[in-house]
Amino acid sequence: MAVTTDAESTSALERPDAARGRILAALMMSMVLIALDSTIVATAVPSIVRQLGGLSSVPWLFSIYLLTQAATVPLYAKFADMIGRRPVLLTGIAVFVLGSVLCGWAWSMPTLIAARAIQGIGAGAVQPIAMTIVGDLYSVQERGRVQGYMATIWGGAAILGPTLGGLFTDYISWRWIFWINLPIGGLAIAMLVRNFRERVTRRSHQVDIAGAATLTVGCGLLILGLLQGAAWRWTSVRTVSVLVVSVVLLAAFVFIQRRAAEPVLPLWVFQRRTLLVGNLASFTVGAVVLGLSAYLPTYVQAVAGTGALVAGFVLASLSLGWPLAAAVSGRVYVRIGFRDTALIGAAFTVTGAVGYVLLSQSAPVWLIAVPGLLVGVGLGFSSSSMVVAAQSVVGWDRRGVVTGANIFARSIGSAVGVAIFGSIVNATLASRISHAPAAIAGSLSSAKDVESLALGG
Repeated sequence: MAVTTDAESTSALERPDAARGRILAALMMSMVLIALDSTIVATAVPSIVRQLGGLSSVPWLFSIYLLTQAATVPLYAKFADMIGRRPVLLTGIAVFVLGSVLCGWAWSMPTLIAARAIQGIGAGAVQPIAMTIVGDLYSVQERGRVQGYMATIWGGAAILGPTLGGLFTDYISWRWIFWINLPIGGLAIAMLVRNFRERVTRRSHQVDIAGAATLTVGCGLLILGLLQGAAWRWTSVRTVSVLVVSVVLLAAFVFIQRRAAEPVLPLWVFQRRTLLVGNLASFTVGAVVLGLSAYLPTYVQAVAGTGALVAGFVLASLSLGWPLAAAVSGRVYVRIGFRDTALIGAAFTVTGAVGYVLLSQSAPVWLIAVPGLLVGVGLGFSSSSMVVAAQSVVGWDRRGVVTGANIFARSIGSAVGVAIFGSIVNATLASRISHAPAAIAGSLSSAKDVESLALGG
């Protein structure tokens, strides 16, 4: 099936539903790679540490992945508008699979971290380009339903990932949590090569090398500072230096973009009201989702006294509400508009957040899951409607940049969310421990004790 690059000639209604269905299946398969990887790795950490060592380096298994993924999203998005979606997506999947193979072969923690960085570089292409292709293939009325299908992948991964991770770790080897990506990625590539074709009008482009370099390094350092600020201390020379350099580079990036012939991330993406609101919404979604994902299981285990499996199912309530709301949002925003649909989502999200605040220490597990379900519903309405709104105000040649900017905002929001939630958790624990009863105060005097409590130990 051919897809042209002309915005006026790429109406989704002109394409056979069967052909679009095959492409959508290929896109969903590629998304399985990213969604599964986000949940399957954590279950294998104890086994990885037992074999490779390097307990103190474990946070880097996650930080380096998020860092390289976020920093490369705008670059892939721009390239997708310049040379087409197909080669960029196929490259991203191939790089991700290569990183997965190297992760499975890792012989030490440093090599595993390096391989995770390669995985992140590949992952930076998959989600934004897949969502961009959805915007190319489907009309505004259809995208909400399709976004619901894509969100279902993440909901399923929230349950399947930890299960597969546990099975591989307990009965085969932790290395298979990475090697499983090889057949999945191979199938995704085969499906895309067979079903997805583009007719791209070739023309000369001026690659914004200076903009790409300052954006990548500047954003990488910003995310690094946010992710590691708590571990390094926010007032330490290392943290302050990283954040100051990142701000300088990002300021230079803005200066370069104002003068570049083809900017890698045009500033109009943050100046048009619809796009700005969508990016701010995506930033908030990233902060809320990763913040809850990082600390809700700890709360369920440490306060409610459950095991890791039950905590995982409580977190799955968030993933369950999201795809359900995303699937319904398409019908809603067609009737009442993008803004009101997003406001409905915001109302659900705030209600869920208030529900978390009102929880008591004796709350049953099912009651802890209810606010998560409400937050998931809220994010499903807000996120899906704002992505579709952003894609609907631009043509084909700008849709990649717009979608990439939205995903990039979510990545930055994730880093900020982890930093803020982590600071709140650490400050709360430190305050409680400083006012602990005399009978146990002597055993809770160090930072390691605080860390142990935070991990449910």
